[in-house]
Formats: sequence, structure tokens, C-alpha cells
Amino acid sequence: MVKRQIQDALQGIVLPEHVQGLQIDENGSVLFSLIVDPAAGTKMEDLRQKAEQAVMAVNGVSAVTIILTAEQAPATPTKTAPSDPHGMNKNPRLKLPIKKIIAVASGKGGVGKSTVALNIAAALAKTGRSVGLLDADIYGPSVPRLTGLPYEKPDMDADKNLIPFQAHGLSVMSIGFMVDPDTPMIWRGPMVQSAIYQMLRDVAWGSEAQPLDILVIDMPPGTGDAQLTLAQKIDVDGAIIVSTPQDLALMDAIKAIEMFRKTDVPILGLVENMSTHVCTNCGHEDPIFGSGGAQEEAKKRGINFLGKIPLDGQIRADSDNGKLSDVQAYSDIANLISSSLRA
Repeated sequence: MVKRQIQDALQGIVLPEHVQGLQIDENGSVLFSLIVDPAAGTKMEDLRQKAEQAVMAVNGVSAVTIILTAEQAPATPTKTAPSDPHGMNKNPRLKLPIKKIIAVASGKGGVGKSTVALNIAAALAKTGRSVGLLDADIYGPSVPRLTGLPYEKPDMDADKNLIPFQAHGLSVMSIGFMVDPDTPMIWRGPMVQSAIYQMLRDVAWGSEAQPLDILVIDMPPGTGDAQLTLAQKIDVDGAIIVSTPQDLALMDAIKAIEMFRKTDVPILGLVENMSTHVCTNCGHEDPIFGSGGAQEEAKKRGINFLGKIPLDGQIRADSDNGKLSDVQAYSDIANLISSSLRA
């Protein structure tokens, strides 16, 4: 019933076919993508605000998040297919108030990339830098859980930019703060691209007078739309690739390495996660996923090997409970990254 009321509220403001991915959670939080003409640029922000106000007036709605996307051109006939069907070329390359941007990536999921990204970002922040953490995994955002932050919509500043949450000395932003954690994101690639673009552009990461020192971006697994958006729209200073020692994981890590190379993003190095397990009872060391695979691959590819992180139950428990892990390897890796960025 609420969905029908939302659709009725938007009549006269936007065309029904331009509203996509409408989701409503049990708490009344509404999220949808609004297709707009990319040629209109920032003028469409007024339309977004009108749509948001109209939906907020619906009984039972507690919060509204609208993502502007140029997934397709408005319904006007053309003789030839558009050269930019996703509309991303109309979004200018971003000049962000951030000194250094680091992407933490992996070729596949399940290798602990997000945990590594959080702990490395926190280790960098402990050196006295201002550091942000952006969760760019639209389909599976895990940073809210990893940081122990509440699943609630962030506030806006006077310039209508989202104010990032603070945790572990970091400025944190994720699409996960705007949707119910049990709600799947059934979005196509162009909608994902637009969402990431807006989380880069419309978040108060810093200012011209006081820019953020480092933004760590927790990338989704794979080599798809999110990676393409970053390569095309911002200057990435380096990428960190996370893999387990297992051959199956390394196969996909290699694809991630080559993808960044082809888009002229420097590879800062390779991290071997879940490297080995030490029994807490007897001290026996067991390389469950193999041994030294990532280190050998880094040597073969001519990139830095940043270090090994153990397969440790305490790291798993800390991640589930929104805590940092007291593992020296994270600090060592952060120091190597700092040296690479200075070079």
C-alpha cells in the first residue's frame, strides 16, 4: 500500500518509468533510483529534493534516499544510438578535496578485503593523518557492521552534502547506512555507477582549506562497473590487492592487478590475507589455504608484497563486533603504504 502511495505522490514530479529500484524496509525507509537527463547536470538536484519532500509526506515513510542516475536518455526518439548510453560521460571528472586516494580491491569475494581495508585505514589514521573510508560495494556493503556504526541515514551539511560518520578515527560512508541491512540491492550497473559517483561527490570528505589526507575505498570484488567509475572519474593514487594464498583466489587477484594496470592506476602492492593458522592450544601452524602463494605472485608480477595477515579467530570476532584487530601486520602494511605514497 505504501508503495502505491509513493508512486501517487511522485505523479506530476517525475515520470513513473524514471523511478527504478524502489525499496521500502520495515522501518519505513525508502530508497530508489531516479533516471534524469545527464545534460541537465546539477539542475536535477532541485527535482531530487522535490521528489524527496513528496515521498517524505507519505504516511509511514520515515526516511528517503534518492540516487540520481543517467542510466538511459529520456524518452525522446533518436535516429542513432547514443554513444554514451549510461550517461556517465556527462558527469565530469571529479576534483575532490582529498590528497591521496587508495583503492583496496580483490578479484573475488570472501578473501577478507573489507576487514583489511578497515584495519589499514585505521592504522593510517593512527599516524596523525585525516583518513576516510568509503564502502563502494553497493550490493554487499559490510563497512557499517565492521565499524559498529548504526544503520541510519547520515545528516547533511549546509551545502547538502552527506556528513560521514566517525568510527575508529575515520570518516566513514556507505550505501549500507541508507538501506535496511536485509534488503537486497537489485540494481543494474549504471545505477551502481551513479551511486558511487554521488558518494564521492556529495559527501563532505574535506574542504579546499582542509582537505582529507587519505581516502581508502573498499572496492566490491571483481573488475566491473565500480572499478570503471573510479578509473574514469577520479585520480586514484594506488591500489592494494588482497588475496588468500589459494591458487583459486590468486587467479582472480591477477585479473584485478591487470585491470588497474590497464586503467593506469599504480599497484601499491599485494596483501596475503588468511595466510596461516596457528592453533591456540598447541601452537601448531597450519597453512589452510596454502603457503606463500601471494608472495610468489607479487614477485612474479614485479609488484610489492605488503605482508601476511594470519587466519585468526580473533580477527573474525572483532570484525563481527565492529572492533579493530590488534594485529601488527596491519600497522606494518600501513607503514609500507605511507612510504609508497611519499615516493
